Amino acid sequence: MRLALLMLAIVPASAQPKYDLLLKGGHVIDAKSGVDAIRDVAVKDRKIAAVAVAIAPSEAAKTIDVKGLYVTPGLVDIHVHVYAGTGQRAAYTGDLSVYPDPFTFRDGVTTVVDAGSSGWRNFADFKDRVIDRSKTRVLAFINIVGKGMGGGIVEQDTGDMDAQATSAKAKEFQGAVIGIKTAHYAGPEWIPVDRALAAGTLANIPVMVDFGEFRPERTYQDLVLKKLRPGDISTHMYLDMVPMLDANGKLQSYLREARKRGVIFDVGHGAGSLLFRLAGPAVQQGFIPDSISTDLHAGSMNAGLKDMLTTMNKFLAMGQPVASVIAESTWNPAREIRRPELGNLSPGSPADIAVLRLVKGNFGFVDSYGARLSGTSKLECELTFRDGTMVFDLNGISREDWKKLPANYKAQGAPGWDATLSQAVRNRK
Repeated sequence: MRLALLMLAIVPASAQPKYDLLLKGGHVIDAKSGVDAIRDVAVKDRKIAAVAVAIAPSEAAKTIDVKGLYVTPGLVDIHVHVYAGTGQRAAYTGDLSVYPDPFTFRDGVTTVVDAGSSGWRNFADFKDRVIDRSKTRVLAFINIVGKGMGGGIVEQDTGDMDAQATSAKAKEFQGAVIGIKTAHYAGPEWIPVDRALAAGTLANIPVMVDFGEFRPERTYQDLVLKKLRPGDISTHMYLDMVPMLDANGKLQSYLREARKRGVIFDVGHGAGSLLFRLAGPAVQQGFIPDSISTDLHAGSMNAGLKDMLTTMNKFLAMGQPVASVIAESTWNPAREIRRPELGNLSPGSPADIAVLRLVKGNFGFVDSYGARLSGTSKLECELTFRDGTMVFDLNGISREDWKKLPANYKAQGAPGWDATLSQAVRNRK
């Protein structure tokens, strides 16, 4: 009897599943590796373990059939406002910021970057209040204004724009802070941009600029042609005030010159920053986004914006192919924030995965000024995995039909009940 128990305890390694999870038969789009084809994706220990033409289901503890669906890296939204719960009655902070988790996973988003809601004076509170408590990976551009994006006179206070203090805070929290942000300045001076660039240089991180009010002394052309460094980001690229098209509707040449300089152009849809009358002609003339982002906040999410996938779907409706839109929502933004481990499905990368369905039909999309654009297809999120853990399942495609389960099965609450359920199934067998 003792010998029999000992033999049972010594289970050969070959009997253990090679992978924790297998996504079988999906159409993988991974811009980093250049894969745009039917592939199987395997996960082990919260990392991507393999992407191959065929992986046997017998090699995985759990296999999900994703045939007919797109399998992509988890989406990376580099412009959101999630410094929520502060109790402040100020634009973008407390009053308009939203907690990330209710709005990310259901959209295939696994990483967000808060775009300057906090500055060096309150970043530690933001980290404790939101970053450290979120299941979503939350990173941040830190505002050049010490008090952050407080609206009104707060964002006009050049005396609170301290490059040294901002860069020091960025270095202190370098795992979470990926860049510097300046936004909403109304004066004629270049002070916010210059100090943000100084902080970015000191901390060796990129700068994102929301140009605020456009002034004759401080032109957008000078911003992207003279001020911004290669790798710096101009967000709200399809904003009404951006001089994008000439009188004949042709794209202005300075924009291509700026892109050649290495300036990054980001969507930053928001409540007022994507107009079809600009974006449509620009996209048709090849001036597509480097990155697609939402500028998600309480004032934009129920208006034209909606969410990340809706924003992506607008660019599908404007004529971009699926692979291009996926790249602009995964690998491109990951590189822009210098986090190359994200936005891809390379073996060893975190198992952040979105499984998307392309739905055909008659759809309508709305821009920031209420204009409508018709489309014949849209992406919907079926499954989202964050670090290999399923955090969203729209139609239960990862689940067992209830009729096949034991009579006494119990769910422990989605999504974290797979282990209990799997044990119940094993006990039944």
